[in-house]
Amino acid sequence: MILGLLKEPEFENRVAMLPESVSTLVKMNVTMLVEKGAGERAFATDEDYQQVGAKVDSKANVIKNADLVLKINPPTKEESELLKEGQIFTAVLNPYFNKEIVKDLAKKKVTSFSLDVIPRTSRAQAMDILSSQATAAGYKAVLTAANTLPKFFPMFMTAAGTIKPANMLILGAGVAGLQAIATARKLGAVVYVFDVRAAVKEEVVGIGGKFLEVEGAVDDKSAGGYAVEQTDEFKARQAKAIHDQAVKSDVIICTAQIPGRIAPILIKKETVDAMAPGSVIIDLAASTGGNCELTKNNETVIHHGVKIIGNSALPTDIPTDASKMFGKNVINFLKLIITKDGGLNLNWDDDIVKGTAVTHQSEIVHERIKSVINQ
Repeated sequence: MILGLLKEPEFENRVAMLPESVSTLVKMNVTMLVEKGAGERAFATDEDYQQVGAKVDSKANVIKNADLVLKINPPTKEESELLKEGQIFTAVLNPYFNKEIVKDLAKKKVTSFSLDVIPRTSRAQAMDILSSQATAAGYKAVLTAANTLPKFFPMFMTAAGTIKPANMLILGAGVAGLQAIATARKLGAVVYVFDVRAAVKEEVVGIGGKFLEVEGAVDDKSAGGYAVEQTDEFKARQAKAIHDQAVKSDVIICTAQIPGRIAPILIKKETVDAMAPGSVIIDLAASTGGNCELTKNNETVIHHGVKIIGNSALPTDIPTDASKMFGKNVINFLKLIITKDGGLNLNWDDDIVKGTAVTHQSEIVHERIKSVINQ
């Protein structure tokens, strides 16, 4: 099998595989083609890839000759035009929102796998790019807040008096939220956490967070660990609890998302109005609308002195380790479809292979994605 690794767009510093991951595939008898300059923003040179057995070539030649094309971001218009029938394209397609891209891949009869819809099962944990990249996002969100907030994070006892520790509110205790808690506590902040899933309370408390409980949440075990839509009555109680804590917070980090849906609004304009000037909101859910009503994706908004940073792409600011984790996730997924002699075997009886596939033979084969796109 020939695998082609593409360079990411200018806004993306990561690469889907660093040379160390490429080396693993070469040892599995996979022929590796790498687009020129693919790893340069993650500090991996073309020579580094060549040293582990890859061939460096132009984008056009990589796509032309590859059986499977690998990338982090969805295909650009240029890349899409170069793809041909029967090829496999693997990336983070964000298919619930990139509907036209999905339709185009199906029309071209390209088999596509979207790494952000890998089933969240115990067996698939080693392939879960959402978790690995959320680790980077949660860590970087706290550091961004610390660099932006006009206050210290920790408490200081000084000759000039006592400096109180910063108060932080984290919305969502998934992987990003938990990493944010751990990082913020190491920096000395007092951290309050809200999540509709009562099951995460033990984890939150275990790493030093203070869990905000709101009674009556729906916790759907079939949701694979994700948050689910809540009742209007619960939402009203939730809104009051979040508002009351938010107005006392120096920093709010928003991480709450529901797969395939617009992110829930948890911080209203009136809450931001009541926050102290100089406070900071980091919204990691910005790409799906944001948890703050005033969030704008890829922008920083200042409202009554409160700085609202809408950024769902913080892992790109840690390109070396984020790429390393991403590549290891991809290797574990590819092992499901690569034979011992380096051949290709699309085993549709494998629940992870089937659950990650979006298009195949001119059809959208992922049932949930199909239902959303056909709405």
